Amino acid sequence: MCGIVGLHLRDATLYPQLGALLTDMLDAMCDRGPDSAGMAIYGNPTWSPVGEATVSVLDSPVSAIELAEQLTHRLAVAVTGHDLDPTVVVHAPVAADALADAVRTIAPRARIIGFGEELTVLKGMGNPTDLAHRFGLPQAGGWQGVAHTRMATESAVTAEGSHPFAVGPDQCLVHNGSFSNHMSIKHDLERVGVHFDSENDTEVGARFVAKQLAEGVDLEKALLMLNETFDGFYTLLVSNSDSFAVVRDPIACKPAIIAETDRWVAMASEYRALAHLPGIENARIFEPEPEEVYVWHRQ
Repeated sequence: MCGIVGLHLRDATLYPQLGALLTDMLDAMCDRGPDSAGMAIYGNPTWSPVGEATVSVLDSPVSAIELAEQLTHRLAVAVTGHDLDPTVVVHAPVAADALADAVRTIAPRARIIGFGEELTVLKGMGNPTDLAHRFGLPQAGGWQGVAHTRMATESAVTAEGSHPFAVGPDQCLVHNGSFSNHMSIKHDLERVGVHFDSENDTEVGARFVAKQLAEGVDLEKALLMLNETFDGFYTLLVSNSDSFAVVRDPIACKPAIIAETDRWVAMASEYRALAHLPGIENARIFEPEPEEVYVWHRQ
């Protein structure tokens, strides 16, 4: 079934409250996905400091402190590590690709689940609200956040199989539904050199979108192309370092609701996840139309 929530803040005075607001939204969706959960936070000053790249890692063979020490030695810059079990987060004043490549060299069996200059991704198994509090999400600031509660249908229940799938720099995608033709698309992408980390159908969608963005297509066009290519039933929330987008399949059988004010834009699988947001009584509230791409850009 799965539950999606996302919050894009327009009012900077709300930035310190991002994690608390997102935690409440996530808590309302626990019964839609009790297996596992993932969260993506943009602009957190602790996990993603300005001027530094951040990499989020699962299955690190060493602690966050040890990994940071090894990366410091390899990159010759100060690397900071955060242990947010089972996720390890490291950041350093280098390019995101350089930090990710160094992690792969030092810990080749570790799984990179997010990277960029704005983005921190946290994943785990178990009750989503418990995970959020264990990660310290309620205390986290930032300007944009996405979260997902998972009820697995297409692959095993694992931390790495939870959403979001963040396979491009500062990009992430969460998905409620199922892509029926994802294996054929996966094979097409593999033939042109795209690498996959899981058997999850959502990763195929994320890799498809990331490929289009890397080739210079904007986010709206990339999602229109996804609609043309993928079959199935789905609601997607896709974010990057300056945008927040929602799209549904042609039938729109998976639930989605959007609320918008001058201070924020929010999306969730159900209204109850939005009900506590400040100013919700004055929000423009609507259900996104089938196949239409809705995009909001950072102001």
